[in-house]
Amino acid sequence: MKKNSLFNWSGGKDSTLALHYVLQDESFDIQYLLTTVNEVYNRVSMHGVRESLLIEQARSLDIPLYQVRLPESPDMPAYEAHMHKHLSELKAMGITHSIFGDLFLEDLKIYREKKLKEIGIEAVFPIWKRDTTEVLKTFISLGYKTIVVCAKAGLEEFVGRIIDESFIKDLPSDVDPCGENGEFHTFVFDGPIFTKPINFTLGEKVFKTYPSPNGQIDESTGYWYIDLI
Repeated sequence: MKKNSLFNWSGGKDSTLALHYVLQDESFDIQYLLTTVNEVYNRVSMHGVRESLLIEQARSLDIPLYQVRLPESPDMPAYEAHMHKHLSELKAMGITHSIFGDLFLEDLKIYREKKLKEIGIEAVFPIWKRDTTEVLKTFISLGYKTIVVCAKAGLEEFVGRIIDESFIKDLPSDVDPCGENGEFHTFVFDGPIFTKPINFTLGEKVFKTYPSPNGQIDESTGYWYIDLI
């Protein structure tokens, strides 16, 4: 029997490549794309992409979208309560596996596995521990197209760029090629698993800062965002 699964969808390149491989594995049946969305701004959490473009991605992938709508700045207990509620409901609907595009953040992997085990869902990581330069080059060679939608302070020049071989060469040596340490996030708008490209235009570029756990704001940890319309 196929494993009834949900795929944790950020809309970015790592998610896309992981989904690319999972869709080739006949042991999984992807029932939903699960995405957390800021309910105040109607944008994908962290990435800042408009909900309307997320919906277009799901339509092009022909997989139902399941949104977990979160308050503007949830603390960890609130976040965990929301996720537990939704995942418990999905478990009751027959979901047995939850798939992620994580690459090498060990603490995050352990956290995901622990929280899912509490509910009775198994975590799956199709591209875990793959070399990030190889992952990005494979992504490009397969014909996927993606744009950088946000990046940490100091990386403003990369926001709004399409990822290609020149992008890899231009990245500073201390930046992971896949942005796996949170250096940047992307939006994929075309490629083999999409039935049609997602159209958009570039909007305003803005810089945003976020308070640390102690309530202080440090501009060195802020992010540049470009709006996709």
